[in-house]
Amino acid sequence: MSVPTFLGKQTVMPSEGRPHCYFTLIVVVLVLVSSHDQQALANTDPYDVIALEDLYLALNEPPQLKGWKVEGGDPCQESWMGVTCYGSSLIHLKLPGLNLSGTLGTQLQFLHNLKHLDVSYNHIQGGIPYGLPPNATNINLACNSLSQNIPTSLTGIKVLRHLNLSHNSLSGFIGDVFTGLINLKVMDLSYNDFNGDLPPSFGNLTNLTILLLQGNRFTGSVIYLANLRLTDLNIQSNHFSGVIPTQFQSIPNLWMDGNKFHVEPSYPPWNYPLDNVTITQTFVGNPSTESSALENYPDLKARHKKKKLGPGGIACVVGVTTLAVACAAILFAVRIKRANVCPVTRTRDFSPAAYDASPQLLPVKSPPSLGLDNTPTAFRTRNEKISRRKSFANKYNAPTSAKIYSVAEIQSATNNFSEENLIGEGSLGSVYKAEFPEGQILAVRNISMVSLSFQEDEQFLDVVWTASRLRHPNIVTLLGYCVEYGQHLLVYEYVRSLSLDNVLHSGGYKSLPWAVRINIALGVARALEYLHSTFCPSIAHGNIKAANVLLDEDLKPHLCDCGITILRPLTSNSVKLKASESAVGDTGYIAPEHGEPGTDNTKTDIYAFGVLLLELLTGRKPFDSTRPREEQSLAKWASSRLHDSAHLAQMVDPGIKNTLTSKTISRYADIVSLCIQPEKLFRPPMSDIVGSLASVTQKYTVSESGTVEGAEVGPFDMSFHTTKTGLVGSPTPTFYST
Repeated sequence: MSVPTFLGKQTVMPSEGRPHCYFTLIVVVLVLVSSHDQQALANTDPYDVIALEDLYLALNEPPQLKGWKVEGGDPCQESWMGVTCYGSSLIHLKLPGLNLSGTLGTQLQFLHNLKHLDVSYNHIQGGIPYGLPPNATNINLACNSLSQNIPTSLTGIKVLRHLNLSHNSLSGFIGDVFTGLINLKVMDLSYNDFNGDLPPSFGNLTNLTILLLQGNRFTGSVIYLANLRLTDLNIQSNHFSGVIPTQFQSIPNLWMDGNKFHVEPSYPPWNYPLDNVTITQTFVGNPSTESSALENYPDLKARHKKKKLGPGGIACVVGVTTLAVACAAILFAVRIKRANVCPVTRTRDFSPAAYDASPQLLPVKSPPSLGLDNTPTAFRTRNEKISRRKSFANKYNAPTSAKIYSVAEIQSATNNFSEENLIGEGSLGSVYKAEFPEGQILAVRNISMVSLSFQEDEQFLDVVWTASRLRHPNIVTLLGYCVEYGQHLLVYEYVRSLSLDNVLHSGGYKSLPWAVRINIALGVARALEYLHSTFCPSIAHGNIKAANVLLDEDLKPHLCDCGITILRPLTSNSVKLKASESAVGDTGYIAPEHGEPGTDNTKTDIYAFGVLLLELLTGRKPFDSTRPREEQSLAKWASSRLHDSAHLAQMVDPGIKNTLTSKTISRYADIVSLCIQPEKLFRPPMSDIVGSLASVTQKYTVSESGTVEGAEVGPFDMSFHTTKTGLVGSPTPTFYST
């Protein structure tokens, strides 16, 4: 067989060489098909199966884990719920919020290729297993009932980047379990019962950027944290003491009240971020872009030396390349097809290397095909600023419980944010009635923000993620949001623009019957109990007032703007100016400790709720500048009269005075008195208040004759209807008026 020669412009490719080219094509095809078949038919790694079967037994074989088996199963091939595989290896195990109980078993260390473990928001008990997935990059065990301490084996997970153990019952002194975790970036140990001094291994976390330790009983110095490159540090509500390191002043987001630090007079003055004191963050992931494994494969270009090929050689190479590309396309199409028939938890395959580089996150909906000319006028100025930086939305984990709307959808639904659709103005911006296709009516809040940094944009989505998970019959539900064109729009369920403030103080309505008032009080109390005690992590409302209690057609109360008041510092100056103009009337709700470092905002909620109870009883405004000076503040004026039966009877709203007995008034006044205690420690939790109000309601409802009082009162009974032909608006903001 002669060899092709390259002499000048002549190239010779004998016909005898063509069979060799064809043979090469056949070999390439067979190799590609064989590798695809091997991957398609690959069973789950036996060690992974052992670990999952043990976990299933330890969790008491919960029926909600669809497809799981005690034995004889194939998790990857059978698409077990929460399982994501690459080939035969399990790389993601995500089981959050499934009401799981039991323990985590003892075989998690067999998950050698697992990258992401998430069993948060369940009821799992017992200790953290000593054997953890050795190559995990993300471990999230938050919001369970785990006890004991952090196992010393944690130090062996060298590639760990994100660790969340918050809201458990972990306790004791933490040993040097962080040695060697140089890749750790985010760690949340908040709201446990850890005690003692911080271990020296904290100082080894050189790549740590976010550290949350609040709500524990740590003591001693924080010197081991001084040289870390932190952007977020929360050490609130512990027992730390000693000197505050000067390096802390360079941390952008710092929360440290509720400790026993000693600040030397010679130290530089602190610009303490009091505006951030109320923020509660639980990090379950980090911002990143979504990428598939295919995007991270090595470049498959030929590595041989460059040569000039003749027509025959070029034809051979082109043929091989074309066939290889075609096979790769077929392989890719097959994978996509397989992904489409898998459960939501296995929508895409990821290689371990690709996941390390970029965890799987839900993408934010891409901007609509709207030119700037079609953008609302109010959006254009901000759009020019936003265009100079990448949209944060593509780098952050979109809230999983909220629908993502486009500006075009909301613009159409609100009739281009017309005045006719305007519901109200609040301290976070305007609220519009929105009519979506198929007759769906919702409410849209346009939060006017200052120009936000990337980190502040992340904070916004963190707030939305938390608020969108709130589900309670007495809380207005956040259904969706929009962050296109630099805007920040929240979409809520629609409750008619009739607030408790309207009914009590606008003069356009007759007096609410007492049976309705006590049920409104109980509904708001249950909403606050849910926020403070049931929801994880617990949150404070931050702006309890009658204008934020919306009444539906049945006069059932709906508390609005839950979980978003912490966005106030990020609003524009014009919004803050409008808010300040209408804030005078809200001063009556403010607790005595407002603004103090270390304030427990659930206690300030309880104080404001006590003032709301007084409004319902007396019909008076929380602060009324038209009254004599000693009567302007309702809480101060009433506090000395709540235990005097003569004065108490005179305080009752004349519209309901004849329907109440002295016993009912006295029991109700006792609850009010506890809520508005000047010392926050004496205010009871909302769970106790709910129980007391329920008791008052029951004793009032059941009369001495055994009949039910107030049961016949309908929402538009003659005892309660407008005195004018239509529903009149309140001179104060009436809808989402936070």
